[in-house]
Amino acid sequence: MNTIIPQNYINEFSDFISSHDFFYVIGHKEPDGDCIASCLGVSEILKTFNKEHLLLSAGPFKRNEIIQYESLFTNEMPFQNDDERKKTGLIIVDCSEIQRLGEIEGDFKELDTFVIDHHKTSELPDNMKGYVNPAAPACAYLVQLFYEELIGPLKSELAKIIFFGISTDTGFFRFLSTSPESADILSACSRLVTYGADPRSIYTEINSGKPYSTRKLLGILLNKAERYLDNRLVITYETMEDTKKYGIDGRDSDALYQLLLSAKDVEAVVFLRQDTPTTCTGGFRSQDKVDVSLVASKFGGGGHKNASGMSTEGKLETLIPQIVKEFARIM
Repeated sequence: MNTIIPQNYINEFSDFISSHDFFYVIGHKEPDGDCIASCLGVSEILKTFNKEHLLLSAGPFKRNEIIQYESLFTNEMPFQNDDERKKTGLIIVDCSEIQRLGEIEGDFKELDTFVIDHHKTSELPDNMKGYVNPAAPACAYLVQLFYEELIGPLKSELAKIIFFGISTDTGFFRFLSTSPESADILSACSRLVTYGADPRSIYTEINSGKPYSTRKLLGILLNKAERYLDNRLVITYETMEDTKKYGIDGRDSDALYQLLLSAKDVEAVVFLRQDTPTTCTGGFRSQDKVDVSLVASKFGGGGHKNASGMSTEGKLETLIPQIVKEFARIM
């Protein structure tokens, strides 16, 4: 069944769970479907082991498809004395950098930590245990494999959540390539369907119910898009005024990337948003050849070869030329 995660990591995770009384489970800030599904999958594993735990997230829950899960998470860690902290484990999913967890009321320092991640730019710190596989198309897929190895078949509701997480990170399987992990994830999703996941209803859940304002914003962003580097790179942006007018909820950046990447000669797309007068966030997407994680990492971000993100100091007018310069080095 599991041909990806070596048995020693399965054993290590089992031992990690057994050696603690309480757990915090957390993913990266500005969570997506894969991050949320991974957290909920780990939560179900801990429930089976009868372990108390708390789901943490710095939020914000901007994406329409994950808003329903926001009430299950908190951004505050309750006070613990020294003895309680020694018996507490921290499980980080879909991320391995503490700084990417965002603003949480509490302290992660010196908590025994286990990481489950799949980002190309992730490196497991020496003081952390865990399993990181950059070839894995989704973190929820890795959580599924841990669950099946430790417990067995997933319950129907969890199967739906894990399929949802896998679907969001693979673009409903559009981003899969020829690899052992891609073949294995399709097999894993086949099992999820036998457990009760319904691909059609999950696709509808992900792609419907978008606020009308996001359709208007999509047109604004397409109108602002400019081409660089012999038309191979497209950059578009959202100003603070745009955000104020159209809001931050339900933004459909995936549709934006699809439309722009489908244009002739375009190999990479960047979407920038001016969050404050001095800070920006950015999303990077590409076709097969261009490794956008190399550029994202230059601005304090990271992710996958064909899908990465960043959050950095700066203004749109100065960041755009810098980003073009970095892409010129790799395209």
